[in-house]
Amino acid sequence: MPIQNPFYSPEAQGPYELHSLGRFELEEGGVIPDLRLAVATHGELNADKSNAILIPTWFSGTHQTWEQVYIGAGKALDPEKYFIVIVNQIGNGLSTSPHNTEDSDIAMSKFPKVRIGDDVRAQEQLLREVFGIERLALVVGGSMGAQQTWEWAVRFPEKVLRAAPIAGTAQNTPHDFLFTQTLLEAITSDPGWAGGEYASHLDVQAGLGRHADIWAIMGLSTDFWKSGFWKAVPLPNGETTDDYNEFQAGFIRALFQLMDPNALIAMGWKWQRGDVARNTDGDLAAALGRITAKTFVMPIDHDMFFPVTDCEAEQRLVPGSELRVLPSIAGHFGLFGFNPEYLEAVDRNLAELLASPLEPHGS
Repeated sequence: MPIQNPFYSPEAQGPYELHSLGRFELEEGGVIPDLRLAVATHGELNADKSNAILIPTWFSGTHQTWEQVYIGAGKALDPEKYFIVIVNQIGNGLSTSPHNTEDSDIAMSKFPKVRIGDDVRAQEQLLREVFGIERLALVVGGSMGAQQTWEWAVRFPEKVLRAAPIAGTAQNTPHDFLFTQTLLEAITSDPGWAGGEYASHLDVQAGLGRHADIWAIMGLSTDFWKSGFWKAVPLPNGETTDDYNEFQAGFIRALFQLMDPNALIAMGWKWQRGDVARNTDGDLAAALGRITAKTFVMPIDHDMFFPVTDCEAEQRLVPGSELRVLPSIAGHFGLFGFNPEYLEAVDRNLAELLASPLEPHGS
């Protein structure tokens, strides 16, 4: 039976619809007998279906942050102009995931390994079969959403007119792999993990807390903590604090301790192995050279996971692309929109990108 967790309810995350893709074979050899994707849409698809924007989600995240922070009337991601489709990645707790599947053969510790390419293939099938969309005006995503954005641009170049990977690389680095492994082992080292067969996420609170502590060190920059920027960031209860330990406990620990451990493990394994070069026999330059979309690569200046240097090295391999560095003292967690300078830069870049010619570069 599925494990109930209110964090993954529509009441907590906002409304979404589940779309079944039926039997879905995975790149690692496993199968999800009935893959269901949790999808949130904004705006209306126009007659020629040329105004579709796809947003894949990041690690631990759902469609909610995009709705609260990035999408809205007058913004670049304007539902009055575009049909915006946010697809929750496989294993994120809303789409088919270890704890919510009703199929005991793939539940919990038996959940099959999923790769970034699986998400992208599933999204392509969803868009084509459910909405009749064959071409995307834009694919944009942050972190693991950026990994999926890169995969889209490489795997389906004819379908992606514009791409905007934010704070994420096309090929994961050894440093990032090792960091993510530490995140995952913080969870699995908790005796309550029970080999992935716990009865409730509440059994794994110590592991989830350690997981959150690592995020606090690496997800937020040294300048974020040193400057006291966090003092102005509201906790979930709406209050602020002058004590950084209280901020850590009341914001980051409180958030991650609501989540399902198996969902985080499934997404983390996938994150570690993100690599578009799988499409070109390991040749990254060849993979990125396939991209025809107009591409803005947007790293965050204080990001310690996906530093500007890593993102710039990949950007140089993409024909006609541009590097647009985003300012955020929050580092990788700048994705949450803590500072207005970051949001203004993202919105400005996306507006410029969406105003660029519709034909893909090089076609």
